[in-house]
Amino acid sequence: MSNGDALMHARGASRFVDDIPVPGCLHAALFTSPVAKGRIRSLDVSKAASAPGVAAVYVHKDVPGLNQIGHVFKDQPLFAEDAVEYIGQPIALVVADTVRNARKALKLIEAGIEELPPVLNPREAAAKGHLHGKKRVQGHGDPDAAFARCARVFEGRLASGPQEHFYFETQRALAVPGEHDTIKVYASAQSPGAFHRHLAEVLGIPMHKVELDIRRLGGGFGGKESTAVWIAAPALAAFLLKKPVKLVLGRNEDIATTGKRHAYEYDYRLGLDADGRILAYDITLYQHAGACADISTAVLGRSFLHVCGSYRVPNLRVTGLSCRTNIPPNNAFRGFGVPQGTFAIEAALTRAAHELGVEPETLKRRNLLQEGDTLPYGVKLSGVNATRCWEVLDSRTDIAGRRAAVAAYNKSHKDTRKGLAAVPVCFGISFAQTALNQAGALVNIYVDGSVAVSTGAVEMGQGVNAKIRIVAARTLGVPLERVRVETTNTSRVPNASPTSASTGADLNGMAAKYACERLRARLLDFAAGCLKTGAAALDIKDGEVLSAGKPAGLGWEKLVKDAQWARVDLSEHAFYATPDLHYDLEKERGRPFAYYAYGASLTEVTLDCVRGTYVMDSVDVVQDVGESLSPEIDRGQAEGAVVQGMGWAVMEQLRYGPDGRVLTGVNAYKVPDIRFVPRHFSVELLKDSSNPFAVCNSKAVGEPPFVHGLGAYLAVADALRAARPDREPPPLPITPEKAFMHLHGPETGGKRR
Repeated sequence: MSNGDALMHARGASRFVDDIPVPGCLHAALFTSPVAKGRIRSLDVSKAASAPGVAAVYVHKDVPGLNQIGHVFKDQPLFAEDAVEYIGQPIALVVADTVRNARKALKLIEAGIEELPPVLNPREAAAKGHLHGKKRVQGHGDPDAAFARCARVFEGRLASGPQEHFYFETQRALAVPGEHDTIKVYASAQSPGAFHRHLAEVLGIPMHKVELDIRRLGGGFGGKESTAVWIAAPALAAFLLKKPVKLVLGRNEDIATTGKRHAYEYDYRLGLDADGRILAYDITLYQHAGACADISTAVLGRSFLHVCGSYRVPNLRVTGLSCRTNIPPNNAFRGFGVPQGTFAIEAALTRAAHELGVEPETLKRRNLLQEGDTLPYGVKLSGVNATRCWEVLDSRTDIAGRRAAVAAYNKSHKDTRKGLAAVPVCFGISFAQTALNQAGALVNIYVDGSVAVSTGAVEMGQGVNAKIRIVAARTLGVPLERVRVETTNTSRVPNASPTSASTGADLNGMAAKYACERLRARLLDFAAGCLKTGAAALDIKDGEVLSAGKPAGLGWEKLVKDAQWARVDLSEHAFYATPDLHYDLEKERGRPFAYYAYGASLTEVTLDCVRGTYVMDSVDVVQDVGESLSPEIDRGQAEGAVVQGMGWAVMEQLRYGPDGRVLTGVNAYKVPDIRFVPRHFSVELLKDSSNPFAVCNSKAVGEPPFVHGLGAYLAVADALRAARPDREPPPLPITPEKAFMHLHGPETGGKRR
């Protein structure tokens, strides 16, 4: 965020969707399915429609356009028609003068639903052929022959759980109708282009009659990237009633009905040679996708491409299945499948190390990616910083010394144990779907010298607007306060890709840079004419025109004013598409990512063996961010990502009932707070790293550091192994309850094989 945003946030002055004053605004509430799977036999909304304050009740028959909001596949109706596939699926929309009246009217709707048995387990769904898209299989080398040559082979099952986004601002949107059947929607949404299209399709009008405007989000983390129901429903009501309509989910309603980070189950087989080097890896991913595809197949694709983590795997077989189950459709979450894909090999290598009697760090260091290695999908790596990050981390922390200290502590303590874990990171940056790697920017210079930049990037606290502002000011050569980043608006920058996949600054920053470069060149040409010199001798810095490095007596304000009176165009649109990206889904080969972000971390914990609780003692991180656009923002993003990853790994647990209902509400869902943050928490940005594939040689930072959060799981598991070497660690997350039962409960099948 910019300093201005930070100050407004601290003062409570930042405006979000629910803060926009709209006289005469109506309020909407959704009537949703009470069962996970069933046939709708009857639906009576008449009593609700005549309830006090109710303006209208809408069902699927009232949708003027397409009753469909499926993001990848057309498999998700806005309002259920003949069947329901998950608890929380929208069936009807009540619109009333107050939120209270809308919610009271929901209780008057009568739905006759024939309940059917749901499928709630991804392995069961896979066995029944309930999949989204096709099963994906990738082969590299000859894994079967390689396993035959291995000195040791390790097999096992793993599981990683879901995670609630828990953004501060719940799902919400405000729709305001205009003249000639136009509509303007203010939304808390990450995908301006896709939601713009969904709105037009649902309303049955062309996209030029729909305007979507996004100032900022109160957090997103991927949870506002793909599910359009919360935006399309109030827009539908506003369009039909010709009155403003707002829909705001309550916190428990948001948790119960929205998608989560995908839970995964894994079957793995890992083969090592006599020196501990990986020879072969066979991994099957069972993704718990939910009832509709949403964006699950894309998330699975990223898991699929990151199953090797930061390691060289010469022989690989990976199978990925997006399993269709009867829970709310899961969606994007920070990391977009990479943490789940990486988790399996980290856990497998750690277990192999313990079986072999060597330190996990030794095994991991031995197998790190090196310059010139080829990834399983055919990319030959260059600029590999995996080893550099590890060595910088080692120089700062003395990994071997820390391991020895942990071992000594564990020998001398019975009621507590320490655990240690090192995690390397290799994270591909770009949308895996090549077509999304594009962005536009519109830059306007006004006659007073102020600059307005519009892009498709959505600010959700990650600082993308601040970075774009820095890029624009640096490129134009003007002070930062001269530049303002406008709202994200589909009428100024159309067809924008989602702000996700850590590409917000990469794509939109580059488009803004291109636009500013053209404006700068245009102004320098004009200045050259004024100063009777060649443009090559001129520069603009700190708002002054320089000639041969010295002030030329022409300031920015005068330059711009004179250029406008000379009829020089002071507005520029630019477009950027990441070059040289391609991927063949049939062959599972290509270059899906522009570059890779690397990192390494060391996490230490202390486990209370009596209570099962633990303390995060320290986390040291080295993260490769290229040439940072803003070290303060990048360090903050890394810290936030690590803590959120640690929450997923050892704290945050969602429970589903046997009927598919989300049982965990706001009072029971535990997210990391300041007391959870490690006592020692250090993030170092890797020095002397550059990146020609992104804006100003920077690298993405939003998602890659999340993977370091796996260190919390592995460190707690390490401490549990020290206390109970006869048992394999519980699945992710290892909550204190799980740790307690692991230490003191009955055997649950976790014996070593």
